[in-house]
Amino acid sequence: MKHQPTSRRGRKIATLLSQQLLGLAALGLGSMAVAQQQSSGEEDARIGLIEVKGQALRGADAAWSSTSFTADDIRDQLLTDTQDLFQSVPGMNIRNYGLAGVADTISIRGFGGGGHGGDLGVVIDGIPLNEAMSHADGYVDLGVVVPLEIGNMTVFKGPVSALYGNYNRGGLVSLETRKNGNYGEADMRFGTDKTADLQGAWGAEIAEGQQLNLAGQVYRSDGFRPQGETERATLSGRWRADLSPRLSLAVSARAHEAESDGASYLTAAQYHDDPHGIDPRVQNDGADKSFLTLRVDGSYTVGENLRLLGFVYGTEQDFSRWFSRPTGGGIWKQREESYDREVRGAGINLNGQSVYNGIGLNWVAGVEAFRESTDFIYYDGQNNRQPTAAPITNRESSLDSESAFLEVQADVHRLFMPSLGLRYDRFSGGCKLNGLETGSDPCGSLNDMNNLSPKIGIRSAINDQLMLRASWSEGFALPNGFVKYTQSAQNLDPVIFRQTEIGANYRVSSNLTLDIAAYRLRSTDEVRTIAPGVFDNFGATERSGVEASINWLASENLEISWVYGVADSEILDNANPALDGNEVGGVAEYNSNLSVDWALTPALSLQTSWRTVGGYALNSSNTSYADSYGVLDLGMNYVHSDLPGWVFNLKVDNVTDKRYATSVSIIGGETVIAPGAPRQIMVGAQIQF
Repeated sequence: MKHQPTSRRGRKIATLLSQQLLGLAALGLGSMAVAQQQSSGEEDARIGLIEVKGQALRGADAAWSSTSFTADDIRDQLLTDTQDLFQSVPGMNIRNYGLAGVADTISIRGFGGGGHGGDLGVVIDGIPLNEAMSHADGYVDLGVVVPLEIGNMTVFKGPVSALYGNYNRGGLVSLETRKNGNYGEADMRFGTDKTADLQGAWGAEIAEGQQLNLAGQVYRSDGFRPQGETERATLSGRWRADLSPRLSLAVSARAHEAESDGASYLTAAQYHDDPHGIDPRVQNDGADKSFLTLRVDGSYTVGENLRLLGFVYGTEQDFSRWFSRPTGGGIWKQREESYDREVRGAGINLNGQSVYNGIGLNWVAGVEAFRESTDFIYYDGQNNRQPTAAPITNRESSLDSESAFLEVQADVHRLFMPSLGLRYDRFSGGCKLNGLETGSDPCGSLNDMNNLSPKIGIRSAINDQLMLRASWSEGFALPNGFVKYTQSAQNLDPVIFRQTEIGANYRVSSNLTLDIAAYRLRSTDEVRTIAPGVFDNFGATERSGVEASINWLASENLEISWVYGVADSEILDNANPALDGNEVGGVAEYNSNLSVDWALTPALSLQTSWRTVGGYALNSSNTSYADSYGVLDLGMNYVHSDLPGWVFNLKVDNVTDKRYATSVSIIGGETVIAPGAPRQIMVGAQIQF
């Protein structure tokens, strides 16, 4: 996909923006036509209303650590990007690359390659968003999700869920969209750098037995650096019809368009002189993305406590990025990566609740299959997005996946509530050239790879206040990149990850809750290069840490919450013995977020958060480190008594205008920096109708 001239890009985005604004207006008009207002509760624990596999196995009652957010939580945080919720999760951190249109990297459980790589799984309504071969194995862009459309988000820590396989080693983010209830919401905010964020969500029973849910977002900004313009538009919708008291059918779709310009990185010297400038060697960097997905779901209530769910879906995506970076000797080059991606998937699962010999059982079992095909073309040494030589990579890769899973929770006794999960995955596929390429990456058949992953956990309710938990789980990863398509990969096994965790949740009182967990996560059978094109399984890494959270309702008007995580990583065995004992690069030593919500009057409330992030190694030799930093954010909400349903808000990020780096890397032998944003001010209003 080639870059469009500015005029064509402008017309394309203008059309998308107008369509989105019309869509948001339609949401409001539609909601006014609803004659009967009902409760807006999106989920019900009864088996008959389960619409996502394993929905009744939600994290709050699990034997492993998780953090959940409801639709109200998400709306109250005034989010432009869904991923900003991770800052409120113990042990998670976002390294913002500042590369327009490109996913940032997310740290979790000692892994530093989530989002931009495959260390973090992300699913929406049970369907993976991770991309098999787009930029990096497991790449995922949360920009295709509208924050207001989310009914529930749960972050699972480590490879604990049997419902999902690949890219689930550091953890899993499960997003569930709003599917029930009558509601209408709009969020409009405007601020620094000509930034505008418009969101809307609407749901209603449009006819007897028919539910419609819609959501949309339009975002644009000039950015706080030169050449920083970004525009994106997203529209999603779901229609469900109850064909009979037992049978329901749903059709959902999502469309997303985004175009961005970017200023790339700064050198350390440039960052010192002007932290918000641009290197003169940066060309017209940026990214273009089109994303479209269509899905059909069916659900059948077999019995009062047994429900069968099935789905088929397809995704079409085009994504191109242009990126200038140092390549050595003071030279910067622009590269282009373009991905034309197609996914087809189907699955069926059975969700049940039953009692056997007086023991309550909650379980899900299912099978799924996905086929993903990606055309990838890669140029280097571009001249303002125009190729100057033949592509280095020009090929099509495919990845086929078949899986079966079972997860069971049993309430044997309040002191012994075990969980058992088992997942089987099988992968095949291949790679073929689409034309001339000058690179040397392997390209052939993917040898069939199989993996069986067990998960075991126990909860123990010591009393009404104290819940203990312990778990052991196993996950896996396929050989990275095109390594899996080489002849010698036929002898490779998946990389195996084993996590042990213990934790406790203590409700000190009705106003104070503490949660703490300690974990150790070890990887084995890592892949090393013996010679060009020759690989074997060798190597091990251990990650360990402690994560904690406190929520305290200090008074009727004052709520204080704090999340904290400390992570330690060590390379146990590496192809280079000199690296043994070193820490893994790119993972912050700690992160902390202290939040205070204070209702000054019934109409006026203040919010503040103090977020700190520790330093991290920049290279495997641990000779260079990024600095730690802290950022203070403030917010204010005002409810006018004459405008029911309206909440006016002010949000100031980086109140002290602190200079800090959201990401530091070494590229081409040079330290480069992605600067954090200076003080940002946004004002707006939220409307519920």
